[in-house]
Amino acid sequence: WISLSSLLVSLLTFWNPHPTAQLTIEPVPFDAAEGTDILLLVHNASQNTIGYYWFKGNTTEDSHEIISYSILTQNINTGPAFSGRETLYTNGSLLFTNVTKEDTGFYTLRILNNDLRPVLATGEFRVHEPVTPPHLTASNTTVAEGESVELTCVPNDTEISIQWLFNNKTLPLTDRMQLSLNNSILTINSVKKTDEGEYNCEVSNQIFSQKSNPIMLTVIAGPGGDDIPGGPSPGGLSPGAIAGIVIGVLAGVGLIAGLGYFLFFRKTGGASDQHDLTEHIPSASNHSPGPSDHSPDKGDDVAYSSLNFNIQELTQPSSPTSPSPTATETVYSELKKK
Repeated sequence: WISLSSLLVSLLTFWNPHPTAQLTIEPVPFDAAEGTDILLLVHNASQNTIGYYWFKGNTTEDSHEIISYSILTQNINTGPAFSGRETLYTNGSLLFTNVTKEDTGFYTLRILNNDLRPVLATGEFRVHEPVTPPHLTASNTTVAEGESVELTCVPNDTEISIQWLFNNKTLPLTDRMQLSLNNSILTINSVKKTDEGEYNCEVSNQIFSQKSNPIMLTVIAGPGGDDIPGGPSPGGLSPGAIAGIVIGVLAGVGLIAGLGYFLFFRKTGGASDQHDLTEHIPSASNHSPGPSDHSPDKGDDVAYSSLNFNIQELTQPSSPTSPSPTATETVYSELKKK
């Protein structure tokens, strides 16, 4: 890197004014950071110059004089506007060291030639302070497709410009995006899935720049989409429909299980009742089988083709003294023995 002092030596060494050219002043640099140096370089000063006079502002009033140099006497005199940080060179160029924000503005040079006719020229430079990071806010960080969202950049500095970044790159503005007059508010209308990502705003002056805190914008599907909570599922069914199907299936399974349980116990219960009746059948009073070669003692099985019974209720006795008849009359029909 070439230091400003080295640059100054080069400029002053090789600078050769043209006698007929117009007097001009070049700031080197035009934009500078606080604490750096700035040179107001004089171009095309006449060879007949006998004195240089510098003033702060666009004026030549004595109260604004900074410094002057007389070529005839080689004397340097300071004025009311001198800060102690200015250095005047023999070619009329003026160096400012450790510049501050207050140094920003216009400076006027008056050259006095040997014919005593003054020549004026004006130069300007700007000094910039470091900027601080802005703060970024959003009306919503989760937005459904088709909705709108507003991002607001709040800077802490003046005389800055605002730029918007998307995923750490300059945001490409579309016809769905709107910026306020000072670019501090970004509005995105009819949000799309492609708008999802990280947003920053960046503030800058001609020297410094700072980015804001990031905001992650999440875009979910709009009505009929598959990303909205409570909306249709990826398969096309909403969670409510799925829940209804599950409940219906469970209810059907429960109904089938209950029906099976009922039929099973009805069947087993009926068989048990019939078995109990069979076990409790008494021997018929009018049937007394005699000794036979086919008695059970010989291991022969007894088979019944059918068992019929009939229960008849008897009428109540007409007199309490009458004997109680048999409660029921049971009829058995034994078909045969094996």
